Amino acid sequence: MSDIEELRRKRLEELQQQAAQQAAQQQSPDAAEQERMRREVEAQKKQVMMQILTPEARSRLANIRLTRPEYVDQIELQLIQLAQMGRIKSKITDEQLKVLLKKLAGQKRDINITFK
Repeated sequence: MSDIEELRRKRLEELQQQAAQQAAQQQSPDAAEQERMRREVEAQKKQVMMQILTPEARSRLANIRLTRPEYVDQIELQLIQLAQMGRIKSKITDEQLKVLLKKLAGQKRDINITFK
């Protein structure tokens, strides 16, 4: 009896694995397409950043990305929009980027809590 139970258990595991593989294959084309699109957008964004930023400025953004990736994404989108509108005439230097970052960081609201 234990041999039959062992065979049934193995067969059940095989069927579960096949079902999982089929589900992954059905989901895979959509996920693969989304991943390909994401990579393509990232490549285009990187290309534009190389055109509008000096190497030092790109390095500064890469360092900031380590701590605040969503902040850098927002800055990159703003820079790309400015470039598309033609408002950026030459490459943005590291000093210009520092000024821009200070302006954007200064827009935060300060919240003070007083205890009584």
